[in-house]
Amino acid sequence: MSVITSDSTTPSTITPLLGLSLAELTAWVQEQGQPAYRGKQLYQWIYQQGARSLADIDVFSKQWRETVKDTPIGRSTIHHRAVSGDGTIKYLLKLQDGQIIEAVGIPTAKRLTVCVSSQVGCAMGCTFCATGQGGFMRHLQPHEIIDQVLTVQEDFQERVSHVVFMGMGEPLANLNNVVKAVNCLNKDIGISQRSIVVSTVGIPGKIHELAQHELQVTLAVSLHAPNQRLRSTLVPTAENYPIDDLLDECRDYVQITGRRLSVEYVLLAGVNDNRSHASELASKLRGFQSHVNLIPYNPIEDADYDRPTPRDVQDFVDVLEQKHIAVSVRYSKGLGASAACGQLRANQRV
Repeated sequence: MSVITSDSTTPSTITPLLGLSLAELTAWVQEQGQPAYRGKQLYQWIYQQGARSLADIDVFSKQWRETVKDTPIGRSTIHHRAVSGDGTIKYLLKLQDGQIIEAVGIPTAKRLTVCVSSQVGCAMGCTFCATGQGGFMRHLQPHEIIDQVLTVQEDFQERVSHVVFMGMGEPLANLNNVVKAVNCLNKDIGISQRSIVVSTVGIPGKIHELAQHELQVTLAVSLHAPNQRLRSTLVPTAENYPIDDLLDECRDYVQITGRRLSVEYVLLAGVNDNRSHASELASKLRGFQSHVNLIPYNPIEDADYDRPTPRDVQDFVDVLEQKHIAVSVRYSKGLGASAACGQLRANQRV
Protein backbone atom coordinates (compact mmCIF):
# COMPACT_ATOMS: atom_id res chain seq x y z
CA MET A 1 0.00 0.00 0.00
CA SER A 2 2.97 2.38 0.30
CA VAL A 3 2.86 3.23 -3.39
CA ILE A 4 4.02 6.52 -4.84
CA THR A 5 1.41 8.69 -6.50
CA SER A 6 1.87 8.93 -10.25
CA ASP A 7 0.01 12.20 -10.87
CA SER A 8 2.70 14.64 -11.98
CA THR A 9 0.66 17.59 -10.68
CA THR A 10 0.99 16.45 -7.05
CA PRO A 11 4.04 15.92 -4.88
CA SER A 12 5.22 12.33 -4.48
CA THR A 13 4.10 10.93 -1.15
CA ILE A 14 3.05 7.78 0.65
CA THR A 15 -0.57 7.00 -0.17
CA PRO A 16 -2.74 8.17 2.76
CA LEU A 17 -5.16 5.73 4.38
CA LEU A 18 -8.22 7.95 4.03
CA GLY A 19 -10.17 6.84 0.97
CA LEU A 20 -9.25 3.17 1.30
CA SER A 21 -12.05 0.63 1.72
CA LEU A 22 -12.41 -1.82 4.59
CA ALA A 23 -10.90 -4.57 2.42
CA GLU A 24 -7.96 -2.35 1.44
CA LEU A 25 -7.31 -1.26 5.04
CA THR A 26 -7.47 -4.89 6.16
CA ALA A 27 -4.93 -5.86 3.51
CA TRP A 28 -2.71 -2.97 4.63
CA VAL A 29 -2.65 -3.95 8.31
CA GLN A 30 -1.89 -7.54 7.33
CA GLU A 31 1.03 -6.30 5.22
CA GLN A 32 2.30 -4.68 8.42
CA GLY A 33 2.14 -8.02 10.24
CA GLN A 34 -1.07 -7.27 12.14
CA PRO A 35 -4.13 -9.54 12.42
CA ALA A 36 -6.99 -8.93 9.99
CA TYR A 37 -9.41 -7.66 12.67
CA ARG A 38 -7.19 -4.59 13.07
CA GLY A 39 -8.39 -3.51 9.63
CA LYS A 40 -11.95 -3.06 10.88
CA GLN A 41 -10.69 -1.13 13.90
CA LEU A 42 -8.65 1.14 11.66
CA TYR A 43 -11.64 1.62 9.34
CA GLN A 44 -13.89 2.64 12.24
CA TRP A 45 -11.35 5.06 13.67
CA ILE A 46 -10.81 6.76 10.32
CA TYR A 47 -14.41 7.04 9.11
CA GLN A 48 -16.45 7.08 12.32
CA GLN A 49 -14.16 8.62 14.89
CA GLY A 50 -12.21 10.97 12.64
CA ALA A 51 -8.69 9.90 13.58
CA ARG A 52 -6.12 12.32 12.20
CA SER A 53 -3.05 10.19 12.78
CA LEU A 54 -2.28 6.61 13.71
CA ALA A 55 -1.02 7.92 17.04
CA ASP A 56 -4.65 8.75 17.91
CA ILE A 57 -5.74 5.10 17.72
CA ASP A 58 -5.13 3.89 21.25
CA VAL A 59 -6.50 0.38 20.63
CA PHE A 60 -3.25 -0.27 18.75
CA SER A 61 -0.05 -0.98 20.65
CA LYS A 62 2.40 1.87 21.13
CA GLN A 63 5.11 -0.28 19.53
CA TRP A 64 3.16 -0.78 16.31
CA ARG A 65 2.04 2.85 16.18
CA GLU A 66 5.68 3.87 16.41
CA THR A 67 6.52 1.53 13.51
CA VAL A 68 3.90 3.03 11.17
CA LYS A 69 3.95 6.61 12.46
CA ASP A 70 5.04 8.01 9.07
CA THR A 71 1.98 6.63 7.31
CA PRO A 72 -0.46 9.55 6.97
CA ILE A 73 -4.20 9.22 7.36
CA GLY A 74 -4.57 12.19 5.03
CA ARG A 75 -6.30 14.91 7.03
CA SER A 76 -5.91 18.63 6.45
CA THR A 77 -5.74 21.45 9.01
CA ILE A 78 -8.12 24.40 9.26
CA HIS A 79 -6.19 27.46 8.08
CA HIS A 80 -9.07 29.93 8.37
CA ARG A 81 -12.75 29.75 9.31
CA ALA A 82 -15.35 32.39 8.35
CA VAL A 83 -18.83 32.26 9.87
CA SER A 84 -21.82 33.95 8.24
CA GLY A 85 -24.90 35.22 10.04
CA ASP A 86 -27.04 32.51 8.42
CA GLY A 87 -24.90 29.76 9.96
CA THR A 88 -22.90 28.97 6.84
CA ILE A 89 -19.22 28.35 7.56
CA LYS A 90 -16.52 28.66 4.93
CA TYR A 91 -13.20 26.95 5.59
CA LEU A 92 -9.75 27.40 4.17
CA LEU A 93 -8.00 24.06 4.56
CA LYS A 94 -4.23 23.62 4.39
CA LEU A 95 -3.13 20.46 2.61
CA GLN A 96 0.00 18.42 3.23
CA ASP A 97 1.97 20.32 0.57
CA GLY A 98 0.88 23.71 1.91
CA GLN A 99 -1.74 24.41 -0.75
CA ILE A 100 -4.99 26.03 0.40
CA ILE A 101 -8.48 25.00 -0.68
CA GLU A 102 -12.02 26.05 0.22
CA ALA A 103 -14.86 23.99 1.64
CA VAL A 104 -18.24 25.23 2.84
CA GLY A 105 -20.67 23.88 5.41
CA ILE A 106 -24.25 24.91 4.63
CA PRO A 107 -26.79 24.05 7.36
CA THR A 108 -30.57 24.11 7.14
CA ALA A 109 -33.23 22.82 9.50
CA LYS A 110 -33.24 19.40 7.84
CA ARG A 111 -29.81 18.88 6.31
CA LEU A 112 -26.12 19.71 6.36
CA THR A 113 -24.59 20.18 2.92
CA VAL A 114 -20.88 20.42 2.18
CA CYS A 115 -19.65 22.22 -0.91
CA VAL A 116 -16.32 20.60 -1.79
CA SER A 117 -13.42 21.55 -4.04
CA SER A 118 -12.01 19.10 -6.57
CA GLN A 119 -8.87 21.01 -7.60
CA VAL A 120 -6.49 23.62 -6.24
CA GLY A 121 -7.54 26.49 -8.47
CA CYS A 122 -9.25 26.00 -11.83
CA ALA A 123 -8.23 26.10 -15.48
CA MET A 124 -11.67 26.90 -16.91
CA GLY A 125 -11.17 30.68 -16.58
CA CYS A 126 -14.83 31.70 -16.22
CA THR A 127 -14.79 35.50 -16.27
CA PHE A 128 -17.17 35.93 -13.32
CA CYS A 129 -15.54 33.35 -11.00
CA ALA A 130 -12.97 34.19 -8.32
CA THR A 131 -11.38 30.73 -8.56
CA GLY A 132 -11.02 31.08 -12.31
CA GLN A 133 -9.09 34.31 -11.85
CA GLY A 134 -6.50 32.53 -9.69
CA GLY A 135 -5.41 29.88 -12.19
CA PHE A 136 -4.86 26.15 -11.80
CA MET A 137 -2.32 24.47 -9.50
CA ARG A 138 -3.17 20.77 -9.29
CA HIS A 139 -5.85 18.09 -8.93
CA LEU A 140 -7.03 17.01 -5.50
CA GLN A 141 -6.54 13.38 -4.54
CA PRO A 142 -9.52 11.35 -3.23
CA HIS A 143 -8.47 11.70 0.41
CA GLU A 144 -8.25 15.49 0.03
CA ILE A 145 -11.85 15.59 -1.19
CA ILE A 146 -13.19 13.21 1.46
CA ASP A 147 -11.34 15.12 4.19
CA GLN A 148 -13.39 18.23 3.43
CA VAL A 149 -16.59 16.39 4.30
CA LEU A 150 -15.15 14.91 7.49
CA THR A 151 -13.80 18.31 8.57
CA VAL A 152 -17.18 20.01 8.20
CA GLN A 153 -18.95 17.10 9.89
CA GLU A 154 -16.59 17.30 12.86
CA ASP A 155 -16.81 21.07 13.16
CA PHE A 156 -20.62 21.12 13.04
CA GLN A 157 -20.88 18.00 15.22
CA GLU A 158 -23.62 16.91 12.83
CA ARG A 159 -23.86 14.23 10.18
CA VAL A 160 -23.38 15.50 6.62
CA SER A 161 -26.36 14.52 4.47
CA HIS A 162 -25.55 16.15 1.12
CA VAL A 163 -22.39 16.92 -0.87
CA VAL A 164 -22.08 19.23 -3.86
CA PHE A 165 -18.95 19.35 -6.04
CA MET A 166 -19.34 23.07 -6.66
CA GLY A 167 -16.26 24.41 -4.93
CA MET A 168 -12.90 25.24 -6.45
CA GLY A 169 -12.04 23.44 -9.68
CA GLU A 170 -13.67 21.55 -12.53
CA PRO A 171 -14.69 18.09 -11.22
CA LEU A 172 -14.73 16.36 -14.62
CA ALA A 173 -11.16 17.46 -15.29
CA ASN A 174 -10.29 15.32 -12.25
CA LEU A 175 -12.85 12.63 -13.00
CA ASN A 176 -11.09 9.49 -11.74
CA ASN A 177 -10.34 11.00 -8.33
CA VAL A 178 -13.83 12.49 -8.06
CA VAL A 179 -15.44 9.10 -8.80
CA LYS A 180 -13.24 7.44 -6.17
CA ALA A 181 -14.24 10.11 -3.65
CA VAL A 182 -17.94 9.72 -4.49
CA ASN A 183 -17.75 5.96 -3.95
CA CYS A 184 -16.01 6.43 -0.60
CA LEU A 185 -18.49 9.09 0.55
CA ASN A 186 -21.28 6.68 -0.32
CA LYS A 187 -19.92 3.34 0.90
CA ASP A 188 -17.70 4.36 3.81
CA ILE A 189 -19.28 7.55 5.15
CA GLY A 190 -22.86 6.62 4.29
CA ILE A 191 -23.99 9.51 2.11
CA SER A 192 -26.50 8.49 -0.55
CA GLN A 193 -25.29 8.98 -4.13
CA ARG A 194 -28.63 10.63 -4.84
CA SER A 195 -27.62 13.30 -2.31
CA ILE A 196 -24.41 14.11 -4.21
CA VAL A 197 -24.20 16.67 -7.01
CA VAL A 198 -21.30 16.80 -9.47
CA SER A 199 -21.04 20.12 -11.30
CA THR A 200 -19.27 20.79 -14.59
CA VAL A 201 -18.77 23.59 -17.10
CA GLY A 202 -18.47 20.88 -19.72
CA ILE A 203 -15.47 19.05 -21.18
CA PRO A 204 -16.01 17.14 -24.45
CA GLY A 205 -16.57 13.45 -23.78
CA LYS A 206 -16.32 13.67 -20.00
CA ILE A 207 -20.06 13.66 -19.28
CA HIS A 208 -20.37 10.48 -21.31
CA GLU A 209 -17.40 9.04 -19.40
CA LEU A 210 -19.07 9.92 -16.09
CA ALA A 211 -22.25 8.17 -17.23
CA GLN A 212 -20.31 4.93 -17.79
CA HIS A 213 -19.57 4.76 -14.05
CA GLU A 214 -23.32 4.27 -13.50
CA LEU A 215 -23.45 6.49 -10.44
CA GLN A 216 -26.74 7.87 -9.17
CA VAL A 217 -25.37 11.37 -8.55
CA THR A 218 -27.04 14.46 -9.97
CA LEU A 219 -25.16 16.09 -12.84
CA ALA A 220 -25.23 19.89 -12.73
CA VAL A 221 -24.11 21.68 -15.90
CA SER A 222 -22.98 25.29 -15.53
CA LEU A 223 -24.52 26.74 -18.69
CA HIS A 224 -24.72 30.48 -17.88
CA ALA A 225 -25.87 31.42 -21.41
CA PRO A 226 -28.51 30.27 -23.89
CA ASN A 227 -26.30 30.43 -26.99
CA GLN A 228 -22.75 29.67 -28.08
CA ARG A 229 -21.67 33.25 -28.79
CA LEU A 230 -22.52 34.56 -25.32
CA ARG A 231 -21.35 31.44 -23.54
CA SER A 232 -17.93 31.64 -25.17
CA THR A 233 -17.43 35.15 -23.80
CA LEU A 234 -18.32 34.06 -20.26
CA VAL A 235 -16.66 30.63 -20.30
CA PRO A 236 -13.49 30.76 -22.45
CA THR A 237 -13.13 26.97 -22.67
CA ALA A 238 -16.62 26.77 -24.22
CA GLU A 239 -15.19 28.15 -27.46
CA ASN A 240 -14.20 24.64 -28.49
CA TYR A 241 -17.32 22.91 -27.18
CA PRO A 242 -20.53 24.00 -28.98
CA ILE A 243 -23.48 24.38 -26.64
CA ASP A 244 -25.62 22.04 -28.75
CA ASP A 245 -22.98 19.31 -28.49
CA LEU A 246 -22.82 19.83 -24.73
CA LEU A 247 -26.59 19.50 -24.38
CA ASP A 248 -26.62 16.40 -26.61
CA GLU A 249 -24.11 14.80 -24.29
CA CYS A 250 -26.30 15.79 -21.33
CA ARG A 251 -29.32 14.14 -22.97
CA ASP A 252 -27.30 10.95 -23.33
CA TYR A 253 -26.39 11.17 -19.63
CA VAL A 254 -30.06 11.48 -18.64
CA GLN A 255 -30.96 8.51 -20.86
CA ILE A 256 -28.15 6.31 -19.53
CA THR A 257 -28.55 7.13 -15.83
CA GLY A 258 -32.24 7.98 -15.58
CA ARG A 259 -31.26 11.03 -13.52
CA ARG A 260 -32.64 14.51 -14.16
CA LEU A 261 -30.15 17.16 -15.27
CA SER A 262 -29.61 20.27 -13.17
CA VAL A 263 -28.80 23.41 -15.19
CA GLU A 264 -26.85 26.09 -13.32
CA TYR A 265 -27.28 29.61 -14.66
CA VAL A 266 -25.57 32.60 -13.01
CA LEU A 267 -27.58 35.75 -13.74
CA LEU A 268 -25.37 38.72 -14.66
CA ALA A 269 -27.09 42.08 -14.83
CA GLY A 270 -27.47 43.31 -18.41
CA VAL A 271 -25.47 40.38 -19.78
CA ASN A 272 -27.55 37.20 -19.75
CA ASP A 273 -30.59 38.08 -17.65
CA ASN A 274 -33.25 39.55 -19.93
CA ARG A 275 -36.49 37.95 -21.09
CA SER A 276 -35.12 37.10 -24.52
CA HIS A 277 -32.30 35.13 -22.91
CA ALA A 278 -34.86 33.25 -20.81
CA SER A 279 -36.94 32.47 -23.89
CA GLU A 280 -33.88 31.22 -25.78
CA LEU A 281 -32.83 29.07 -22.83
CA ALA A 282 -36.31 27.55 -22.67
CA SER A 283 -36.05 26.63 -26.35
CA LYS A 284 -32.73 24.84 -25.72
CA LEU A 285 -34.22 22.82 -22.86
CA ARG A 286 -37.60 21.98 -24.35
CA GLY A 287 -38.39 18.26 -24.00
CA PHE A 288 -35.42 17.84 -21.66
CA GLN A 289 -35.63 16.15 -18.25
CA SER A 290 -34.03 19.07 -16.46
CA HIS A 291 -34.32 21.68 -13.73
CA VAL A 292 -32.86 25.20 -13.93
CA ASN A 293 -31.17 26.74 -10.90
CA LEU A 294 -30.90 30.51 -11.33
CA ILE A 295 -28.12 32.05 -9.26
CA PRO A 296 -28.02 35.86 -8.91
CA TYR A 297 -24.39 36.88 -9.28
CA ASN A 298 -22.15 37.40 -6.23
CA PRO A 299 -19.84 40.36 -7.03
CA ILE A 300 -16.09 39.77 -6.83
CA GLU A 301 -13.09 42.05 -7.25
CA ASP A 302 -11.62 42.48 -10.74
CA ALA A 303 -14.80 41.29 -12.49
CA ASP A 304 -16.93 43.88 -14.29
CA TYR A 305 -20.35 42.36 -13.56
CA ASP A 306 -23.29 43.35 -11.39
CA ARG A 307 -26.03 41.50 -9.53
CA PRO A 308 -29.42 41.60 -11.27
CA THR A 309 -32.40 43.30 -9.64
CA PRO A 310 -35.06 41.15 -7.97
CA ARG A 311 -37.49 42.27 -10.69
CA ASP A 312 -35.20 41.03 -13.46
CA VAL A 313 -34.72 37.72 -11.65
CA GLN A 314 -38.47 37.27 -11.35
CA ASP A 315 -39.03 38.17 -15.00
CA PHE A 316 -36.54 35.47 -16.00
CA VAL A 317 -38.35 32.96 -13.80
CA ASP A 318 -41.72 33.95 -15.22
CA VAL A 319 -40.62 33.34 -18.82
CA LEU A 320 -39.24 29.89 -18.01
CA GLU A 321 -42.35 28.89 -16.08
CA GLN A 322 -44.61 30.11 -18.87
CA LYS A 323 -42.70 27.78 -21.19
CA HIS A 324 -43.05 24.90 -18.73
CA ILE A 325 -39.39 24.77 -17.68
CA ALA A 326 -38.80 23.70 -14.05
CA VAL A 327 -36.92 26.51 -12.31
CA SER A 328 -35.89 27.77 -8.90
CA VAL A 329 -33.76 30.65 -7.65
CA ARG A 330 -30.79 29.80 -5.47
CA TYR A 331 -29.46 32.70 -3.43
CA SER A 332 -25.98 31.91 -2.21
CA LYS A 333 -25.56 31.25 1.48
CA GLY A 334 -22.90 33.03 3.49
CA LEU A 335 -22.71 36.34 1.65
CA GLY A 336 -20.99 37.80 4.70
CA ALA A 337 -18.29 35.14 4.50
CA SER A 338 -17.05 35.77 0.96
CA ALA A 339 -19.59 33.40 -0.58
CA ALA A 340 -18.35 33.41 -4.18
CA CYS A 341 -16.22 30.36 -4.85
CA GLY A 342 -12.52 31.18 -4.42
CA GLN A 343 -13.24 34.60 -2.94
CA LEU A 344 -12.25 33.88 0.65
CA ARG A 345 -9.04 32.22 -0.50
CA ALA A 346 -8.21 35.26 -2.66
CA ASN A 347 -9.05 37.69 0.11
CA GLN A 348 -6.76 35.87 2.53
CA ARG A 349 -3.93 36.16 -0.03
CA VAL A 350 -2.76 32.61 0.49
